[in-house]
Amino acid sequence: MSIVMTGGGTGGHLTIIKAVKEEISDKELIYIGSTKGQDQKWFKEDKQFKETHFLETQGVVNQGILGKIKSITMLFKATIQARKILKDSQAEVVFCVGGFSAAPTSFAAITLGIPLVIHEQNATIGSLNRILRSHAKIFISSYNEHSSTRAYPIKREYFEKSRIREDIKTIIFLGGSQGAKAINELALKLAPTLKEKNIKIIHQAGERNIVEVEQFYKDTNIEAEVFGFTTNLSDYMQQADFAIARSGASTLWELSAMAIPTLYIPYPYAAGDHQFYNAKFLLEQDVAWIMREDEINIQKVVALLDENLREKSQKLQSIIEKDGALKIANLLKNI
Repeated sequence: MSIVMTGGGTGGHLTIIKAVKEEISDKELIYIGSTKGQDQKWFKEDKQFKETHFLETQGVVNQGILGKIKSITMLFKATIQARKILKDSQAEVVFCVGGFSAAPTSFAAITLGIPLVIHEQNATIGSLNRILRSHAKIFISSYNEHSSTRAYPIKREYFEKSRIREDIKTIIFLGGSQGAKAINELALKLAPTLKEKNIKIIHQAGERNIVEVEQFYKDTNIEAEVFGFTTNLSDYMQQADFAIARSGASTLWELSAMAIPTLYIPYPYAAGDHQFYNAKFLLEQDVAWIMREDEINIQKVVALLDENLREKSQKLQSIIEKDGALKIANLLKNI
């Protein structure tokens, strides 16, 4: 008997699986993903999974007619393969985090009558999860007050390192490990003002942009801690009093758990504009700010640097439940 986990393509989906699986030690775990995307990089060598399977699939959305036909054909073949894996492993439940990687196993679970549990990371439901939702035994969303749990599965260290922020002494720019051009440009424009105000700079510039960003700070004689990919993000966040960041779900909830008031600059091409709606969820509770890329205003950003953050920081500490991964793990085991 086993718990099967599926979904991926991107780190946002895979982070959920990683957090939840680490809270399960007494069940046989199996992962089914795709040969495309980041699935194999994350889990091919992961010893916690008894088995890992990577099926030939690709996304259907944003494909031309021929591309859609090819994707659907691949999906049909992969679903047949997934059915066999589920039967052979005596799957008790399938945990789906969305993304094209999840489609074959989720459809296979439905056809076999195996309970399907879906975790939706974003405020707007992804296209696959929207199709699957009515077939799911449990649908989990941190944005939905009717969800069986609103906890988001992030590491405990983000809660443990949380503190109330007041004045801005350190700012962190988060564009993800690949970097974000708009956030990098904003950081460099703000840097002289931050130096004048004696505000320390921590800047996740992205692996491809580190050299040029570091050179800028060197040429302008501005001190900054610059990095690309890191496994110690919570340590960088802990130092910060204020953040300027993309609003992917994991980043948004990690910053919330750390109680860091944030100006979110959503990635404008995210599917369904989900990054905007993720940040809007916090904006409506008066614990965050949003600027679209084409609406970035340096003067307005500079004005935020003089804000007292205490009230927003306190509210953030109560906006997300702790032990999200453990709660979801227990939910899966109880099924």
